[in-house]
Amino acid sequence: MPSSRTISANGIEIFVIEEGEGPLVLLCHGWPELSYSWRHQIPAIAAAGFHVVAPDMRGFGRTTAPAEIDAYTIFDNVGDMVALVAATGQKQAVIIGHDWGAPVAWHAALFRPDIFTAVAGLSVPPPLRGRGRPLDTLRESGITNFYWQYFQPPGTAEAEFERDIGLTMRTLLGRGFSDPAASLFIEDGKGFLGELRPDRPLPGWLSEADLAFFTDTYTRSGFRGGLNWYRNIDRNWELTAPWQDAKIQQPSLFIAGSKDSVITGLIGAKRVGDMERVLPNLKQKLIIEGAGHWIQQERAEEVNAALIDFLKANTAAQ
Repeated sequence: MPSSRTISANGIEIFVIEEGEGPLVLLCHGWPELSYSWRHQIPAIAAAGFHVVAPDMRGFGRTTAPAEIDAYTIFDNVGDMVALVAATGQKQAVIIGHDWGAPVAWHAALFRPDIFTAVAGLSVPPPLRGRGRPLDTLRESGITNFYWQYFQPPGTAEAEFERDIGLTMRTLLGRGFSDPAASLFIEDGKGFLGELRPDRPLPGWLSEADLAFFTDTYTRSGFRGGLNWYRNIDRNWELTAPWQDAKIQQPSLFIAGSKDSVITGLIGAKRVGDMERVLPNLKQKLIIEGAGHWIQQERAEEVNAALIDFLKANTAAQ
C-alpha cells in the first residue's frame, strides 16, 4: 500500500505519496489536481519494480504554498523536483508529468539531464519557446479573453472557484477540457466555469468519493497557489531564454487523449506534430482515441501499460 510523508526540500515542505522499491520515478500532477490524481499509477508502477514518489506540487494540497507570486516560476518547480530526488537519497530519476506537471517534467529533463534520465509528458507537449512573451503575443494577436489572461489578476479566479468548491471541482473535473461547452475563452460575465450544474453526472472514471477528496483538500488549501503558476507564464519565458531551441535528448514519451482541447486546437495540434524537433529520442507518441484531458485517471490501464513499458525499457542503466 502507498504511504505518505512530508519532506523538507528546496526551502518548502513537500507532501508525497510513495510506494515500491527500485529506480526512482517522480509523478508531477497539474492544475487543479493533487498527488491523488496518480492513484491508479502509483501501485501499478510500484508493482512493476519502481520506487514511485508523487508529490503535491508547490502551492497545492498539503505542500507549502508561498505567498509571493514569483515563488512559482519554472525554476522553483523544477528546483523542488531536483531537491526531492536528493531527499529520497537518489541521484537520478525518471520524471513524468501531466498538465502543468508536464512542463515541469520537460524542463527538468532540459535543465538537469544528469539527474532526469528519461521523461514522459501527458496532455501538454514539450516546450517550444516562442519569439515573445506568451501574454504579449496573445494581446498582439487581438486575443483578450483566453483563460491564461483571466487567471492573471490575483483574486479574480480565486473568488469564482472558491464560491462553491464542491461545484467547482465537479465542473472542472467532470466536464474536463474535452466537453464542447468547456471553452478556454472567457465570455463576459460568465467566468471560467460557465454554466454550473449541481446535478452534473460524474464521468465513469471519477467517483463521488474521489470528488469529495479533491473538494475537501481544496477547501483547506484554496486555489491561489495553483493559479500562481499561470501568473509566471511570461516570467518563465524570460527565464528560459538560455534554452532557446534546445532539445531534450533523453528517451521521451508523450501521451494524450484525442479529445483533449489542449492538443486539438491549432497551436496544440501543431506542437504535437512538431514535437520531434524538441524530442529527438521520442520513443512513442500515444494519442488515446476518445479520451479527454484527465488522461491518467480516465484511461488508467492504457496509460499504465505505456508508462511501465517505457520505464522498463529506459531504466536499465540506472
